[in-house]
Amino acid sequence: MKNAWAIKILDDEVLNTSVQLGVKDIVIYGGPGFKFYPGTEIELNKPRATLNDYKELSRKVNSYGLNIAAIEGGIGCYPEYRDLLLGGPRRDEIIQELIDEIKDIARAGIPILGYHWMLNCVWRSEDIMIRGKSKARYFDLDKKNYHPMKHYPIEHEFLSTDSKITSEDMWRNLEYWIKAITPIAEEEGIKLGIHPDDPPVDSINGVPRILSSFNSYKRLIEIYPSDSNGIEFCQGTFSEMNEDIYEMIEYFAKRNKILYVHFRNVSSKLPSFSEEFINNGYVDMYKTMSIYNKFGYEGVFMDDHCPLIYNDVDFPGNWGGYRSRIFAQGYIQAMIESVKKS
Repeated sequence: MKNAWAIKILDDEVLNTSVQLGVKDIVIYGGPGFKFYPGTEIELNKPRATLNDYKELSRKVNSYGLNIAAIEGGIGCYPEYRDLLLGGPRRDEIIQELIDEIKDIARAGIPILGYHWMLNCVWRSEDIMIRGKSKARYFDLDKKNYHPMKHYPIEHEFLSTDSKITSEDMWRNLEYWIKAITPIAEEEGIKLGIHPDDPPVDSINGVPRILSSFNSYKRLIEIYPSDSNGIEFCQGTFSEMNEDIYEMIEYFAKRNKILYVHFRNVSSKLPSFSEEFINNGYVDMYKTMSIYNKFGYEGVFMDDHCPLIYNDVDFPGNWGGYRSRIFAQGYIQAMIESVKKS
């Protein structure tokens, strides 16, 4: 078990800070659909990042003595991939485009790609104040005052209640994609993991969300049993489900399906929750870390969705402040050390 810092901006300050904090592994926000990497020389105005671009990402990170543990992005949120989720006329063309890019990611030495299968992305209610008047994201299903989080660097075209897509349509389209991409991932030596729907509800704004429960993830990993078909295990989102978070960790860790972990805490399960500081929330973080360790999990734990603290900087797309993430990093490192020594 290791800690990893999640970053979007790859400038000298962020990378130097990573080294000074004792971080060895980095999870980069990016991948298919992502058009820019601040702090790099990668050209912005082109259809996608190339093999050379991904090699340059690796080269820059490696030059600081750091390693890219994974790259994670949306796919599901980007309009250009909509036919993939909807089974539209461009589906096979999109799959080939993604195969080509995933091959480039793998050949640049990046071992994991995380993505999601959400047609209308992440939703939240208004932000609230939590400990010490820090700002946190909040969701309340019952009040219905929620809205999409536009945290990806694109303009969204969200599907509305007139959509005809059903949950089973989305499952068929997911199975089609998994069966097409997993053999390629196996050949290239890269693992692919899907992030749960956040919030994990059956539908939002009339649009189905299919990866929102324990059973849905059991179904996912059986579509194509392979180490390359895994889970981007957002512990925060799994904790929002009306399920037993400790049982889910044990189940998927035993089966080697957890590729890496978004190690964060929330106030409660649905119908409402706030995103909390890592050491505040209903989940016993020591207990979760002990379960990962007991059942052989060897991946990384990364900071995620950190509250904004006083005078902090919320980098676009980074889901939380710079200072707050440093606090989370220290907590994760101490937790790993404590569990390993015990």
